[in-house]
Amino acid sequence: MYKNLLFVKPFFRVALFFILTIVLSQCARTGRPEGGPKDEEAPLFVTANPAYKTTNFNKKEIKLSFNEFVKLKDLNKQLIVSPPLKNPLLVTPQSTASKYLNLKILDTLLKNTTYIINFGNSIEDNNEGNPLESFKYIFSTGKFIDSLSIKGEVKNAFLADKPKNINILLYKIDSTFNDSIVFNKKPNYVTNSLDSSLFNLTNIKEGKYFLLALKEKNSDYVFNAKEDEIGFYSDTIVLPRDSVLKNNISIFKENLTYKFKRGKEISKGKIAFGYEGKIDSLRIDVISKTPKEFKSISKFELDKDTLNFWFTPFEADSLNFIVSNNKTIDSVTVKLRKKKIDSLIISSSISRTLHLRDTLFIKGTNPIVSIDTSKIKLIDKDSIAVSYTNYISKKENKFALIFDKKPKQKYSLKMLPESVFDIYNQKNDTLNFSFSTKEIEDYGRITVDIENETPHQLIIEILEGEKKKNLVEKHFVENSKKLVFNLLEPNTYYIRATIDVNKNNKWDTGNYLLNLQPEKIIYYEEPLKLRANYYLDKNIFRIKN
Repeated sequence: MYKNLLFVKPFFRVALFFILTIVLSQCARTGRPEGGPKDEEAPLFVTANPAYKTTNFNKKEIKLSFNEFVKLKDLNKQLIVSPPLKNPLLVTPQSTASKYLNLKILDTLLKNTTYIINFGNSIEDNNEGNPLESFKYIFSTGKFIDSLSIKGEVKNAFLADKPKNINILLYKIDSTFNDSIVFNKKPNYVTNSLDSSLFNLTNIKEGKYFLLALKEKNSDYVFNAKEDEIGFYSDTIVLPRDSVLKNNISIFKENLTYKFKRGKEISKGKIAFGYEGKIDSLRIDVISKTPKEFKSISKFELDKDTLNFWFTPFEADSLNFIVSNNKTIDSVTVKLRKKKIDSLIISSSISRTLHLRDTLFIKGTNPIVSIDTSKIKLIDKDSIAVSYTNYISKKENKFALIFDKKPKQKYSLKMLPESVFDIYNQKNDTLNFSFSTKEIEDYGRITVDIENETPHQLIIEILEGEKKKNLVEKHFVENSKKLVFNLLEPNTYYIRATIDVNKNNKWDTGNYLLNLQPEKIIYYEEPLKLRANYYLDKNIFRIKN
């Protein structure tokens, strides 16, 4: 190899020697081989100054040492100091890796109190991000470390999913305690469930306590009924007796007190009235002078705190209304400036397949006030007319066509011009819809034996899909009863039972100030996975108080 270099020009000879030297030096260099085992070890806490579980603590700064470089992740979400501090704990460094963390206390600490600085899982090693899980630094301003604890679990009052990241607040019951304390004062102790529904409040003094759970948007440890979900333990907790709670804590969203917000013109002939809170008999009355032919329709908007008000337009600069809900009355003036009425657009609730348990709805963008059935023709695949009945929905802008659906059949629906009229007297053009049904063998059946061991009415619901949001069917059950859910599409189903204590045919949430827990909801123990042409029978659902 070196002999060959003699025939290369001097300039290139020097360059080749330089490259060859680098290559040979790299080959001879030793180091960590690539592809070695991944570091999966969490960093280790080594020492602290002052020491871990120091008593008679009187410092303003704390230094924590670790066996390797660490970094902080989601510190603002993970860090919890119990009892809570008025001014946040200052932790450095946060932007760079270090073998040390310095903590600076900006508050005056309480006397004879055990403090827990809980980092959660925010401390990670710098290279692989392995977390030091549930790391705490504990000290006491008194002569000893408090050692009592409370363990429990939080659940969602309405949903089957286990909640996470719930703040657990503990208030000492003494001469200063009252029901309103949760609205304006931080608790004596606090922790967070983090990525679990389980919680463990530690280092508590002996005594009597009230326990609260909050799912907060802002972790300020005070209850904001407008934004937060709340749960509370109804009984007084006495330590050390009640170290493990007998019952789960159900979190729920309270019904806010009704409050009218505003009326706003959306388009010509349509006004949206917004509100918040619980409504009982919300009503809109026009008090302005209107023409004899004036018509109006009010309908609630789905999943929004809005009541839409449609009316036949006339020449006016504004309209005056009385908005009433029980004894609450508001006077409202809405200015009218829009120039264009929303066009009437007609669509079908069915795109291709009409399932045998479904209803065919024809939907409109505006309220439908009348239909001319002589101009609406429904025929099957043999061009034979299919008889139907109809009704116009009072809740939504749609009407239904009810007919005897045959399996494995094709249908055509033809709507001639002027078969549908909206509140503005707008009419449809010619419309054609086609759809078909499946065979009975394409569906399945679920049978459930309901064993009601409560003295109350039950609301039994079957829900479709993993998110458990699509309600398929509902029954009200007084006593034990067998329920058959037929012609179900292949899917995963869930059965839910609500103990309807006040028998108003709906689930009722709780109220903290009234010491009222939400009505209990129980889910059947396992999801029911249904295949086509399959029967899931012999399911026993036992409901207890």
